[in-house]
Amino acid sequence: MRLYTRTGDEGQTSVIGGRLGKDDIRVKAYGTLDELNSFVGQAITQLDEAKFPDILPELVKIQHELFDCGGDLSVIKNKRPYKTEEEAITFLEERIDEYIKEAPELERFILPGGSPASASIHICRTIARRAEREIVELKRNGEINPVVLKYVNRLSDYFFAIARVINFRLGVKDVEYERSAIVFRGGKRKENKSSANE
Repeated sequence: MRLYTRTGDEGQTSVIGGRLGKDDIRVKAYGTLDELNSFVGQAITQLDEAKFPDILPELVKIQHELFDCGGDLSVIKNKRPYKTEEEAITFLEERIDEYIKEAPELERFILPGGSPASASIHICRTIARRAEREIVELKRNGEINPVVLKYVNRLSDYFFAIARVINFRLGVKDVEYERSAIVFRGGKRKENKSSANE
């Protein structure tokens, strides 16, 4: 098997249904999902199976789903059915609800960090946000599987939830943003306050 093809030497790449410039927003969007998948893989290597028997298989599941999302975004003509379905979003929402119950109640914004594993998950969260912004731009200019956008939005919330649970299980406190007002009440964000998690 030869890894290089030379077909992209002029700045184009193959997608499902044709070819696009490598700087096309569609290519950027699924490329960011590929980047995110790599950081999820890195985070997996930092988690102890004994402490995180639930989170580890979920992250592997998410890696497969990110491949599905990237594949869906690479379709420019309707050559095959989309792979990403609403069930994946429902699963994330159910897990978010459970993890929110486990972590200590939150009142203020927190800084990314604490333990190395939690910091890695926060990197995943911010890359997911960037992917979401790119998918929104793509949606404005072309056809997409709309479930992918919802999935990536929910995924960043999932990463936030498990980053806090990881610190909690490791006995590491979240670091509160020292100039933050009280923005969460009973685990919910107060209205009219900006947040990294929308």
